[in-house]
Amino acid sequence: MLRIGLTGGIGSGKSTVAGLLAAHGAQIIDTDAIARRLTSPAGAAMADIRDAFGADLVDATGSLDRERMRALAFADPGAKRRLEAILHPMIGAETAREADASSADIKVFDVPLLVESGHWRSRVDRVLVFDCSEATQVERVVRRAGWSPEAVRAVIAQQATRSARLARADAVIRNDGITLAELAAEVDALWRLWCAPA
Repeated sequence: MLRIGLTGGIGSGKSTVAGLLAAHGAQIIDTDAIARRLTSPAGAAMADIRDAFGADLVDATGSLDRERMRALAFADPGAKRRLEAILHPMIGAETAREADASSADIKVFDVPLLVESGHWRSRVDRVLVFDCSEATQVERVVRRAGWSPEAVRAVIAQQATRSARLARADAVIRNDGITLAELAAEVDALWRLWCAPA
């Protein structure tokens, strides 16, 4: 049994690495996907979010209005803490449930805020950081999500620094100017090193 924590800044391309690890047979437990389910129209967090923030933070479908919540969280650190107080325990419980339900020998926990959380390092055996330059992060998120460069940089500024993530890494894959084939080869090599014995 091996538990791997996968992390990287916004726009680093973690989902690509997660997909490659899944192709090797790893069970991917994606905390962002769990958060999206919790804040979907029927999500378990929506009643508490509506109570805490009002109907203005709920969109027409009944989901969390992510754009408004992002703006509020940047403007008001207290609002961010209230949201985290609602979501983080639910995300933690669902993460544990998914991990316990899986019979896979290799479990990969895709956790964007692994370094920021402070407790995740003790929950995994190894940490894999997917790293790229800030310029690459900005370009990817602008292209993928249509955000302004300023909005992307604001998110980057609130995340752990690259140096902080790298300091906690057991392995680093750099995602600047790398082809998918080259990336797959790096993941293959890491899988043989870390996971083949499991």
